[in-house]
Amino acid sequence: MHEVNLRGIDLNLLVALDALLEEKSVTRAAHRLGMSQPAVSRALGRLRALFSDALLVDGPGGYLLSARAEEMRPALRGILAGVGQMLEANAFDPATATGRIRLLAPDLQAAALAPHLLARFAREAPSLDLDIVAPGSNGFDLLEQGSADAMVALIDGAPGGIRRRRLYDENLVTLMRADHPARAGKLTLDRFLALEHIVVSVTGVGAAPVDEVLARMGRTRRVKLRVPNFFAAVEIAARSDLIMTLPSSLARAAASMRRLVSLPPPLDLDSFTMSLAWHARQQDAPRHIWLRRAIVAAAMDMSSEIEAGS
Repeated sequence: MHEVNLRGIDLNLLVALDALLEEKSVTRAAHRLGMSQPAVSRALGRLRALFSDALLVDGPGGYLLSARAEEMRPALRGILAGVGQMLEANAFDPATATGRIRLLAPDLQAAALAPHLLARFAREAPSLDLDIVAPGSNGFDLLEQGSADAMVALIDGAPGGIRRRRLYDENLVTLMRADHPARAGKLTLDRFLALEHIVVSVTGVGAAPVDEVLARMGRTRRVKLRVPNFFAAVEIAARSDLIMTLPSSLARAAASMRRLVSLPPPLDLDSFTMSLAWHARQQDAPRHIWLRRAIVAAAMDMSSEIEAGS
């Protein structure tokens, strides 16, 4: 096996390589690295000579990764993550830590969990900042790539390399404006189905849990409107006769605005479990251990607040 002489290689180039492969742009990589564009261009030239490969090739609208670059990306991410953990070991102090945490969470769960998580940050890690991003359909990929630290989501199954744990259980309730005509009298299933409904759906397609239960009963409802986020749905429900069925933690937050009320839905809807997921590479990193504990504690704070108010 050929042995590479690492003493003749500037290992800082690997950090530049990671930024270039991630951004696919010299300009954006320079911004990310805090370097000048000419310096990153020179680094790219040295990397091309080192690997005897173009790495970034011209494509429609910008650069594309060469086959060799695509091939080396997983190993490069693993190497840099390992070095980061090695340097971080036994040296993480949340009270003095700086930087950003990137958490993947749907808008619905972010609305309920984020205030409690931010309170934890304020008490324990005041100089750490938080980015919350919708996971979309590639949340596991973002964890694997190291583009996100953790994810809070409804997770039925996870690929290899992904660790997870239960955070909290949710029940569904029905939300409507405070002066809605349907508040007069019992909300029976027939009355529920006679109303027009809002569904929060990131993709805008697919059946909601309520519709899956109704389908098993041989019944249907009219979904008048699909919207991509919770806040749009709440504002529309507060100003119309449309109703929505959503997790109880979020309905409680919306009902506290006093423009809306929540009622038990007139059908049996199973509870569901929200989980915390992360990549196995982060399992023993002190910074990530603290983050996971903070998220779990925030979820417990949220659940305790809901129980106290129910």
